[in-house]
Amino acid sequence: MNELPERRVLLARMEVAQAETQRHLGIIERQIAARAERLTITDRAKRRHHGRGASNWTNADERLFQEHVAELTLARRVEIDALTRKLERQDQAIAEFRSRQHAYAAWRSAAEAPGSSGCERNVRTLGADEEGSPV
Repeated sequence: MNELPERRVLLARMEVAQAETQRHLGIIERQIAARAERLTITDRAKRRHHGRGASNWTNADERLFQEHVAELTLARRVEIDALTRKLERQDQAIAEFRSRQHAYAAWRSAAEAPGSSGCERNVRTLGADEEGSPV
Protein backbone atom coordinates (compact mmCIF):
# COMPACT_ATOMS: atom_id res chain seq x y z
CA MET A 1 0.00 0.00 0.00
CA ASN A 2 2.88 2.40 0.70
CA GLU A 3 4.35 1.83 -2.74
CA LEU A 4 2.24 4.49 -4.44
CA PRO A 5 3.24 7.42 -2.17
CA GLU A 6 6.88 6.32 -2.35
CA ARG A 7 6.70 6.25 -6.14
CA ARG A 8 5.13 9.70 -6.20
CA VAL A 9 7.87 11.05 -3.94
CA LEU A 10 10.53 9.49 -6.14
CA LEU A 11 8.97 10.97 -9.28
CA ALA A 12 8.69 14.37 -7.59
CA ARG A 13 12.38 14.24 -6.66
CA MET A 14 13.31 13.35 -10.22
CA GLU A 15 11.25 16.24 -11.56
CA VAL A 16 12.79 18.69 -9.06
CA ALA A 17 16.29 17.58 -10.09
CA GLN A 18 15.35 18.04 -13.74
CA ALA A 19 13.96 21.52 -13.08
CA GLU A 20 17.15 22.44 -11.22
CA THR A 21 19.26 21.33 -14.19
CA GLN A 22 17.07 23.36 -16.56
CA ARG A 23 17.36 26.36 -14.26
CA HIS A 24 21.15 26.05 -14.18
CA LEU A 25 21.29 25.85 -17.98
CA GLY A 26 19.06 28.94 -18.20
CA ILE A 27 21.34 30.84 -15.81
CA ILE A 28 24.34 30.06 -17.99
CA GLU A 29 22.52 31.22 -21.12
CA ARG A 30 21.50 34.49 -19.43
CA GLN A 31 25.05 35.03 -18.14
CA ILE A 32 26.41 34.59 -21.66
CA ALA A 33 23.85 37.01 -23.14
CA ALA A 34 24.48 39.63 -20.44
CA ARG A 35 28.26 39.39 -20.84
CA ALA A 36 27.97 39.60 -24.64
CA GLU A 37 25.78 42.69 -24.32
CA ARG A 38 28.27 44.37 -21.97
CA LEU A 39 31.14 43.58 -24.33
CA THR A 40 29.19 44.92 -27.31
CA ILE A 41 28.25 48.15 -25.52
CA THR A 42 31.85 48.64 -24.38
CA ASP A 43 33.19 48.10 -27.91
CA ARG A 44 30.55 50.43 -29.38
CA ALA A 45 31.24 53.18 -26.85
CA LYS A 46 34.91 53.17 -27.72
CA ARG A 47 34.23 53.60 -31.43
CA ARG A 48 31.59 56.31 -31.70
CA HIS A 49 29.22 58.63 -29.95
CA HIS A 50 25.52 58.85 -30.78
CA GLY A 51 23.58 62.04 -31.17
CA ARG A 52 20.14 62.57 -29.71
CA GLY A 53 18.15 60.95 -32.51
CA ALA A 54 20.54 58.14 -33.32
CA SER A 55 19.64 54.54 -32.69
CA ASN A 56 21.28 52.93 -29.72
CA TRP A 57 21.57 49.49 -31.30
CA THR A 58 22.56 49.09 -34.95
CA ASN A 59 22.80 46.07 -37.22
CA ALA A 60 26.56 46.13 -36.76
CA ASP A 61 26.04 46.06 -32.99
CA GLU A 62 23.73 43.06 -33.37
CA ARG A 63 26.33 41.21 -35.45
CA LEU A 64 28.98 42.02 -32.85
CA PHE A 65 26.65 40.86 -30.08
CA GLN A 66 26.02 37.55 -31.87
CA GLU A 67 29.78 37.08 -32.33
CA HIS A 68 30.32 37.64 -28.61
CA VAL A 69 27.53 35.16 -27.78
CA ALA A 70 29.15 32.56 -30.04
CA GLU A 71 32.59 33.11 -28.48
CA LEU A 72 31.29 32.94 -24.92
CA THR A 73 29.18 29.88 -25.67
CA LEU A 74 32.21 28.18 -27.18
CA ALA A 75 34.23 29.03 -24.08
CA ARG A 76 31.61 27.38 -21.84
CA ARG A 77 30.68 24.55 -24.21
CA VAL A 78 31.97 21.81 -21.89
CA GLU A 79 29.70 22.95 -19.08
CA ILE A 80 26.74 23.49 -21.42
CA ASP A 81 27.20 20.09 -23.09
CA ALA A 82 27.44 18.33 -19.72
CA LEU A 83 24.22 19.96 -18.51
CA THR A 84 22.47 19.22 -21.79
CA ARG A 85 23.44 15.53 -21.58
CA LYS A 86 22.34 15.42 -17.95
CA LEU A 87 19.00 16.96 -18.90
CA GLU A 88 18.52 14.36 -21.66
CA ARG A 89 19.27 11.53 -19.20
CA GLN A 90 16.82 12.99 -16.70
CA ASP A 91 14.12 13.32 -19.37
CA GLN A 92 14.65 9.70 -20.37
CA ALA A 93 14.64 8.46 -16.77
CA ILE A 94 11.41 10.31 -15.98
CA ALA A 95 9.73 9.00 -19.15
CA GLU A 96 10.79 5.42 -18.35
CA PHE A 97 9.65 5.79 -14.75
CA ARG A 98 6.25 7.08 -15.85
CA SER A 99 5.81 4.28 -18.39
CA ARG A 100 6.70 1.69 -15.73
CA GLN A 101 4.20 3.34 -13.38
CA HIS A 102 1.47 3.18 -16.02
CA ALA A 103 2.26 -0.47 -16.72
CA TYR A 104 2.26 -1.23 -13.00
CA ALA A 105 -1.06 0.59 -12.53
CA ALA A 106 -2.60 -1.32 -15.44
CA TRP A 107 -1.34 -4.60 -14.01
CA ARG A 108 -2.70 -3.72 -10.55
CA SER A 109 -6.12 -2.77 -11.89
CA ALA A 110 -6.28 -5.98 -13.95
CA ALA A 111 -5.21 -8.07 -10.96
CA GLU A 112 -7.75 -6.42 -8.65
CA ALA A 113 -10.66 -6.73 -11.10
CA PRO A 114 -13.12 -9.47 -10.02
CA GLY A 115 -12.95 -12.62 -12.09
CA SER A 116 -10.17 -11.38 -14.34
CA SER A 117 -7.23 -12.52 -12.28
CA GLY A 118 -5.01 -15.04 -13.95
CA CYS A 119 -3.85 -16.19 -10.53
CA GLU A 120 -7.21 -17.74 -9.63
CA ARG A 121 -7.33 -19.70 -12.87
CA ASN A 122 -3.81 -21.03 -12.30
CA VAL A 123 -4.64 -22.06 -8.74
CA ARG A 124 -7.68 -24.03 -9.95
CA THR A 125 -5.76 -25.87 -12.66
CA LEU A 126 -2.68 -26.68 -10.60
CA GLY A 127 -4.42 -29.43 -8.66
CA ALA A 128 -5.99 -31.19 -11.67
CA ASP A 129 -4.71 -32.91 -14.79
CA GLU A 130 -6.04 -32.21 -18.31
CA GLU A 131 -9.26 -34.18 -17.77
CA GLY A 132 -10.10 -32.25 -14.62
CA SER A 133 -9.45 -35.12 -12.22
CA PRO A 134 -7.25 -34.53 -9.19
CA VAL A 135 -3.63 -35.53 -9.59
